[in-house]
Amino acid sequence: MTTDFIRAASCANDYDPDSMPVDAARKYIRNYLTPVNGLEQLPLRSTLGRVTGADILSPHNVPNHDNSAMDGYALNADDLAAEGTTRLRIAGTAFAGRPFAGTVEKGNCVRIMTGAVMPTGCDTVVMQEHVQADGDHVAIGSGHRRTQNVRRAGEDLQAGQVVFPAGHLLKPADLGLIASLGIGEIKVYRKLRVAFFSTGDELVSIGQPLAEGQIYDSNRYTLFGMLSRLGVEVIDMGVVRDDPQLLENALLESSAMADVILTSGGVSVGEADYMKQLLNKLGQVVFWKIAMKPGRPLAFGRIGNAHYFGLPGNPVAVMVTFYQFVRHALLVLMGQHDPAPAPTLSATCVEPLKKMPGRTEFQRGILFQNRDGAWQVRPIGNQSSGVLRSMSEANCFIVLPTDCGNVAAGQPVQVQVLEGFV
Repeated sequence: MTTDFIRAASCANDYDPDSMPVDAARKYIRNYLTPVNGLEQLPLRSTLGRVTGADILSPHNVPNHDNSAMDGYALNADDLAAEGTTRLRIAGTAFAGRPFAGTVEKGNCVRIMTGAVMPTGCDTVVMQEHVQADGDHVAIGSGHRRTQNVRRAGEDLQAGQVVFPAGHLLKPADLGLIASLGIGEIKVYRKLRVAFFSTGDELVSIGQPLAEGQIYDSNRYTLFGMLSRLGVEVIDMGVVRDDPQLLENALLESSAMADVILTSGGVSVGEADYMKQLLNKLGQVVFWKIAMKPGRPLAFGRIGNAHYFGLPGNPVAVMVTFYQFVRHALLVLMGQHDPAPAPTLSATCVEPLKKMPGRTEFQRGILFQNRDGAWQVRPIGNQSSGVLRSMSEANCFIVLPTDCGNVAAGQPVQVQVLEGFV
């Protein structure tokens, strides 16, 4: 199956494994993904961020009775005069959870609270601000319409209606909606298992002393944070040295236990970068490089039954490629149908930007509103892919398309908002 896909990809007009355009890479990744299919039955409170594994159906109408949308007076619209004032007797009160007993006769009304069941004989609610109360009577002016301020049974959901289809990523509001149906357990897809490790002799884990020329490994921590936010099962394989046998062992071990393998570093062309030959030996790779900055060295393919993403080694490039490609792919693999793309908006760039045509760039920026409420953006000063601080300071990517050149101050640009995603 993998080989067939590679063969099919190689026949496409836009297929270039050494310089894949951003949009084409997204297309190839999406066509290549195989979502998980294992299901779990879980208590509702354990399902936040999980993906529904079966349709959730409403067991009854919501609301399950006609009720008032306002505090006011329930009455029959036939009693209202077309002009002038109508005077009605207050026959009682209806509370939410304590309905009015009996039938409301002609010339009568019922004081009613929001959410209370509509009394028998009533079809309209006049909000209390439009009523003059006088002892056990009320005076109501003209201009009201039948069924106003009444929520009908089944208006929100009808019995048997699909509330959430299979493949829906559950949000906090969704849990409340499911709970309102009286459903305490639901079926969700099992957690996606993601194994990741960093490669490089220069990398040292936290807690160990640095030798000359070594640096602490930050990539595993940013990856851990982004993966944890997605709610996947995280498998940290640590740092693997630039040794062909150690790298092969790590890839095989990861592919045996995980659905997805993420590596950082080792996929560019260099004397100590063994990953390409190992991947050709152990699996298949769809592409190696992306026509983008930062993040040009990016490998995607499969090792055994596991999907593989080989991310760059530079810290910013790791986050950019994860945000642009990996996050969406993981949501699909988790079972979500058609995840929404990254949110984008147009903003005026207040400073000039340097860019050469020929590749898509994702510059880090700060998005803000001016005094008139218009969205504006300015770039972070240092755009080097090795300056991780720029990702901590930025709240957006400034997306400059392939054919775009330098951008003058005052020109509109597209930005992707980062909050809640990375």
